[in-house]
Amino acid sequence: MATATLDFERPLLELERQIDELKRVASETAVDATKELAPFEKRLAESRIALLTSAGIYLKASQPSFDLDSERGRPEWGDPTWRVIPATAKPEDFAFAHLHINPEDMLADPEIALPLRGLAELVDEGVVGGSVVDHVAVMGYQDRTLRDWQNKTAPELVAHLRDQVVDGLILAPA
Repeated sequence: MATATLDFERPLLELERQIDELKRVASETAVDATKELAPFEKRLAESRIALLTSAGIYLKASQPSFDLDSERGRPEWGDPTWRVIPATAKPEDFAFAHLHINPEDMLADPEIALPLRGLAELVDEGVVGGSVVDHVAVMGYQDRTLRDWQNKTAPELVAHLRDQVVDGLILAPA
């Protein structure tokens, strides 16, 4: 007998599916994901949190766009690079480069793609212990093999987050 799923449960079920997939990929490759899949034991009010957006956000005045031209030429490919987004960045500093989402929605309310203000409010209220100085942005659509991600992007992101002594990472999917 199938169990009914409520609307608010669907993202959690999808997250569980993705965690299971990560475990499967880790078991089939040389990727060690044991630390990343460890239980979150620290209290949130004592934790330092980072944000990762997959909306292709970059700082229009100081960073290059994600490579949309190459993706247009090879639709199965996605730019595997990443950008640092300072916690002090303002919405008017952002530009969006992603072929699979409408940037108008994010321009209208960047919090849907990178909830900097929401995280800052949680820190101010004492719900979260702190925020990192530099969050991260990627373009969510990626090459199906994820080869570049496994060999370069993921290790760089992990090193960046470890350098900031991150306790938890919130993915803001686009």
